[in-house]
Amino acid sequence: MSGEARILVAEDDAAARELLVEALKKEGYDVEAVADGKEAIERGRQRQFDLVLTDIRMGDVSGFEVLQAFQASSPDTPIVLLTAFGSMEGAIEAMKQGAYDYLAKPFRREDVKLVVRRSLDHRRLIRENAKFREELRDRDSRSPLVGSSPPMLEVYKLVAKVAAGKSTVLIEGESGTGKELVARAIHSNSARRDGPFVPVNCAALPESLLESELFGHERGAFTGAVGAKPGLFEMANGGTLFLDEIGDISPALQVKLLRVLQEQEVRRVGGTAVVRLDCRLVGATNQDLATLVKEGRFREDLFYRLNVVRIPLPPLRQRREDIPMLAHHFLQQCAGGQPHPIRGFLPETMACLQQYAWPGNVRELENVIERVVSLSRGPLVLPSDLPEAIRQAHSGSTAGTGGHAPGESGAWLTLEEMEKQYLQRVLQETRGNKVQAAKILGIDRRTLYRMAERFGLDLGEGSGD
Repeated sequence: MSGEARILVAEDDAAARELLVEALKKEGYDVEAVADGKEAIERGRQRQFDLVLTDIRMGDVSGFEVLQAFQASSPDTPIVLLTAFGSMEGAIEAMKQGAYDYLAKPFRREDVKLVVRRSLDHRRLIRENAKFREELRDRDSRSPLVGSSPPMLEVYKLVAKVAAGKSTVLIEGESGTGKELVARAIHSNSARRDGPFVPVNCAALPESLLESELFGHERGAFTGAVGAKPGLFEMANGGTLFLDEIGDISPALQVKLLRVLQEQEVRRVGGTAVVRLDCRLVGATNQDLATLVKEGRFREDLFYRLNVVRIPLPPLRQRREDIPMLAHHFLQQCAGGQPHPIRGFLPETMACLQQYAWPGNVRELENVIERVVSLSRGPLVLPSDLPEAIRQAHSGSTAGTGGHAPGESGAWLTLEEMEKQYLQRVLQETRGNKVQAAKILGIDRRTLYRMAERFGLDLGEGSGD
């Protein structure tokens, strides 16, 4: 990162300015230095900087004005304010104004290097998370599907090929893999996109009610039929009928469904009139219909009518490379309306998500992200924000390669131990300043206290309490 990072230093004290420039150049950064706020703002108009260090009190244009100017022109550039007054009031005001961090004079080289590394890491994370948001915005607005893994690319190809036709489609996949989303993608990319998309879960209704729902009924056809009602096949005319969990329908209803597919017409329950159909059928199942046919639990002729085009959906564990994009997609959906939305995930957090087996597939991931958004308060999601089962799965996965994650001494640590050591290191670097520690970790102080209590750490009543 050092060789790529361009840093602007704005400091009217020549000695302090030279100290900062020397320390940063030794770390390999590309450094520009100016002596006043007005020139700093002008440099910001001329070129892009990865980080700005600016003194607060400088002649006519203060560091706060520099901060505001860069927030307007380059909001993702972290700003570190420099002050000769190491008061907590100044630090709090800096954070309120939107500064990433602050440094109190006189500077220690190690403090400068730590704050700069942390600020640049923060910018890198924001950029990486922004990349996912851009990819999501660039996707075809008519496609509700998310992912770019090889298995999903095959799904996209099949959807593109089948969308323009009229063939019946059978989507197979585990629960939670997004079968209805694929059905909607087929519909929205077809010539029927302006017609209705009618979904029904065949497993959610008893046989007698499902028959009436699909085919409709006439008045008096059965007890409670006080009037005529069109069925879902009729309602889907000109569009698409999506039958989810089609493997659960009874043998008797299979016969009637086969006739509808063969004749392209439907007769309401209790009626004699024939209604001609112009709708496309898309079926979905989490079962292996071919196996059900062999076992005599599903009609072979209906299976062949449904299985004109088959689209197999991979479980999430077979397309782990899609998890970052999916996680950001759900994060956007859940956090969009909040006053301080979460902006992304720490790399350690994403590693946890990618290691978990996701038995509930994409639906489970969506629920987890919704939970995280409800409970987390920082700008980036931490591993500790995730459910314990996901954290444990990540710890267990490293056990097979030595038991834990690597520590500084060459030993291996669990994820919990890594979090504890990281918290201890942050508290050490901030000299126990809880306001600074919480800012570095991207959490509020209540969460900091909860983490310390979980790890058995005494925060005491020190600076920044």
